[in-house]
Amino acid sequence: MNTVTANRTIELKNNGSGQTPGYFARRDVWDWLFAAVLIAGAAWAFVQYDHAMNGYEKAILVGCVPSMIWLGWFWRPLRPLSVIVGALALLAIWLYQTPAGGADLERAEQVFLLKYFISSQSAILWMSVLFFMSTAFYWVGMLTRAGDAFESLGSRMAWVAVTLALVGTMVRWYESHQIGPDIGHIPVSNLYEVFVLFCWMTTLFYLYYEDQYKTRAMGAFSMLVVSAAVGFLLWYTLVREAHEIQPLVPALQSWWMKVHVPANFVGYGTFAIAAMLAFAYLIKQSATETRWYKLAPLWLLGIVLCLEPLVFRQSALEKGGSYWFVYFGVSALIIGGILFGRRRIAERLPSFEVLDDVMYKAIAVGFAFFTIATVLGALWAAEAWGGYWSWDPKETWALIVWLNYAAWLHMRLMKGLRGTVAAWWALVGLAVTTFAFLGVNMFLSGLHSYGEL
Repeated sequence: MNTVTANRTIELKNNGSGQTPGYFARRDVWDWLFAAVLIAGAAWAFVQYDHAMNGYEKAILVGCVPSMIWLGWFWRPLRPLSVIVGALALLAIWLYQTPAGGADLERAEQVFLLKYFISSQSAILWMSVLFFMSTAFYWVGMLTRAGDAFESLGSRMAWVAVTLALVGTMVRWYESHQIGPDIGHIPVSNLYEVFVLFCWMTTLFYLYYEDQYKTRAMGAFSMLVVSAAVGFLLWYTLVREAHEIQPLVPALQSWWMKVHVPANFVGYGTFAIAAMLAFAYLIKQSATETRWYKLAPLWLLGIVLCLEPLVFRQSALEKGGSYWFVYFGVSALIIGGILFGRRRIAERLPSFEVLDDVMYKAIAVGFAFFTIATVLGALWAAEAWGGYWSWDPKETWALIVWLNYAAWLHMRLMKGLRGTVAAWWALVGLAVTTFAFLGVNMFLSGLHSYGEL
């Protein structure tokens, strides 16, 4: 460190008075400009859409402003993301307007930018393509010598995909209100919408860890689960035409949905990241193994990927037969590529300590938000059904998920759980979480049956 840099560091730390500057004193002009833009945007939303919001929604909007400002100050890449998403969403809304006044959703097929880029469905389709491409570039980077360049491309595509996912979500929200005042709702109400939520939220958490740990080598594994979610999203759209905006069922006509569902999916997303990094940990551990039973993580993944379509109903399989044919082929390529390239993969992956630390932090964040979501769900249940807890299958499995990760964190903090056992436990945790999220909807009935496949 040269003298000028050292003096500047001392000046920043001491602020001329022997004390560290306060939190707000450390903010620069860009921080305050970002805050001003968000406040102005919220004020404009109040003026423009006051008639479409009830008291709860206004309170949520007010609460979102300081939260978004803090997040943008905490992690600076969120600032340009927020501004770009806001600008593109407003552009889409403007393009929907007609010369006579009001909005016309038919313009989604007439206006070039809406038709091909920023209507909700166009943006989400671009999101899907870019997530697939991002995953592919991460894997090319993992398996080739020009790894850094390809991984950088994968990271940039992930950022663009997140941007378009958020634009698609915002514009879909607006489109739902244009269909009818009793139809408009935040797009987190069905499997199609929550899978979009899962994709961008999981990717955003991964990109945060990528930035904090200064390594893109975790992207190949983390983005696999996002691509799997995108694959399900496309299949579900093909089978059910789920992209069509539908009115809310009575059970979902509550402001609790707006906070319960996003909190839940922070948990799902971070648990998924932890599981994929646990898988990477086990692959790195078995890089030099030749005994088949020591490659259990790979065989397990192969079995899961190949048998996954069989859990869906026969009618759905018939409608999506060609899709699942491609699915089998891609799954075989993934397993074969990891099997034969595992030594190269192990060299590219960060250290065991980094993988273990990110896995722990992801589960800790997910557990905190899943706990909040469970409490919010109980409050919602009391309002909707008259009781906080009814041992409905969805509630029971949510409790199992919570207990699983509570035990994992307890063993980590109290007993120093690390390494192979922790990794396998995180993988099993993802299986339990997936059943709680999708399996209950497919195989069990109950008060949450409105989420059936």
